[in-house]
Amino acid sequence: MSTSIGFVGLGVMGGPMAENAGKRFSGIRIFDVDAERVRRIAGGNLIPASGLTDLGASSDVAILSLPTSEVVKKVVFGGGTPENGMARSLRPGSVIVDTSTTELSVTLEIAERLQETGIEFLDAPVSGGEKAAIDGTLSFMVGGKAGVFERCQPVLAAMGASVIRVGATGAGQSAKCVNQMIVGATFAVIAESFALGTKAGIDPKVLYEAIKGGWAGSKVLDTAARDMFGREFKPGGTVDIHWKDLGYALSLAKREDVPTPVTALVHEVFKAARAAGDGKRSQPAVVRLWERLLNLEVK
Repeated sequence: MSTSIGFVGLGVMGGPMAENAGKRFSGIRIFDVDAERVRRIAGGNLIPASGLTDLGASSDVAILSLPTSEVVKKVVFGGGTPENGMARSLRPGSVIVDTSTTELSVTLEIAERLQETGIEFLDAPVSGGEKAAIDGTLSFMVGGKAGVFERCQPVLAAMGASVIRVGATGAGQSAKCVNQMIVGATFAVIAESFALGTKAGIDPKVLYEAIKGGWAGSKVLDTAARDMFGREFKPGGTVDIHWKDLGYALSLAKREDVPTPVTALVHEVFKAARAAGDGKRSQPAVVRLWERLLNLEVK
């Protein structure tokens, strides 16, 4: 494939994603505001770019993996970054693929502004967490034009086991909101229910073994059990990030006039965990809210 690829954002998710892309494609230009992240993975097919302008000028497909909507917008159009934004150096016909979880209104604004200059855009948020990013088994939910998706699908397939176009521009972010609603509610109810089981005298490890093969079993349960029992709560995804994503889901629900009372309550659970100082811990750390209330540990 002759497409020139750039990759911006080399954090917990973006770093291993770029490394997996580099296993299949040559000459990938990489950039992060944290130069140490660039140094850590540079070499072989991953070539450091001097900045966003350099990366944009040398890329037909520029992939973003960034923490918030605000950062995505700044990287694309400038403001608060080392340069004036990547869009100024991209050629007409090039594509920005945003794998970040970005608020729908920002995604639509970016796509519209880029279209005016002839630059294409796909919103392609991911699910699966750090392990899937490392293993190259992420799930991509993609919104955008069918032809642009077909052009970029081989690049995304280098990083994921599932690459699905779910609709027009913005549909990827809407799908990610649905994903995060389900995942967040599951983490919250696992915390609540395992605290209840522990209080009732059941060994949490035995409880997990008893229910994991039934309908309660899931990847979320497996992840929560690992973190609760190991007491590390090491991210991957964090309470802070999931709280942010649930806020995006509530914004989408307001836009579509859809009642989402469960998500609103779960958002408050994650907000409480942040207020308690657990924002930088992994999502299963919400169990610590119940542990403090009940003076017990789920382990």
